[in-house]
Amino acid sequence: MVAAAGDIRNRMAHFEPHGSGRAAGAAAAAAPSPGEDAVATAMSRAFVKESDATTELPELPLSPHPNYVTPRGLALLRARRERVRAETERLAAQNGDADALTLAHAQRELRWLDARIGGAIVVATPSRPPERVAFGCSVDVRDAEGCRARYRIVGEDEADAAHGLISWVSPLARALIGARVGDTVVWKRPAGDLAVEVLGIGHDGDAAP
Repeated sequence: MVAAAGDIRNRMAHFEPHGSGRAAGAAAAAAPSPGEDAVATAMSRAFVKESDATTELPELPLSPHPNYVTPRGLALLRARRERVRAETERLAAQNGDADALTLAHAQRELRWLDARIGGAIVVATPSRPPERVAFGCSVDVRDAEGCRARYRIVGEDEADAAHGLISWVSPLARALIGARVGDTVVWKRPAGDLAVEVLGIGHDGDAAP
């Protein structure tokens, strides 16, 4: 373990020089002047503050929306938490050899996952296709240009647009929720509004990851 310069100096202050006057004089001559000691102390404090600052990370933001999740979405969060917890324990067990910033990142993510899981509201998958689009449903749509796509409305943390999983708070999901087969809704996009027709409503099984 490497002690801070200030700690070493404080411990040495408790010991008085022993021996002859010559030894005491030599010790006094070797001691730093008050000005040098003040500079060293200031530098030590500045170093400690800078080191501590590297591990004081701002917390990850939490969504202001209710954390609705599918059963699969909750299972994914729990699996991720176990991976992060194992990594955190591994880093902490290195007894100072681990990078402090890496450990701080892992601990922060673990706190975020605990909060997300603690506030999760599980919405069960419909046992049969509902008449209206709802959370957890899959929806087949066609836009004004004839392009077809299938989306599934899920929780914020489960969303993955590349795989057709869209968050329930996204503009497209908000437009689709409550619609029936045959309805046309307006998807308000940054690139411009787009009309999409609901072709079908399904219910996907929630397989654990």
